[in-house]
Amino acid sequence: MPIVVDIDVMLARRKMSVGELADRVGITPANLAVLKNGRAKAVRFATLAALCEVLECQPGDLLRWEAEDAAGG
Repeated sequence: MPIVVDIDVMLARRKMSVGELADRVGITPANLAVLKNGRAKAVRFATLAALCEVLECQPGDLLRWEAEDAAGG
């Protein structure tokens, strides 16, 4: 998938666990794992805003577009 989720990067920078982030954002750890592992089909703006608020970052710090290679795409 060409959209890459970099929540792990921000968690490491903030020295925060997945459980703590899920708690502070108000979503289940399972739903956060789906998002974090790139398996989510969509993300609500409210969830994205909450993630940015808790992690003190911009949406572009969490999501980025990456071109699919011609062979595997």
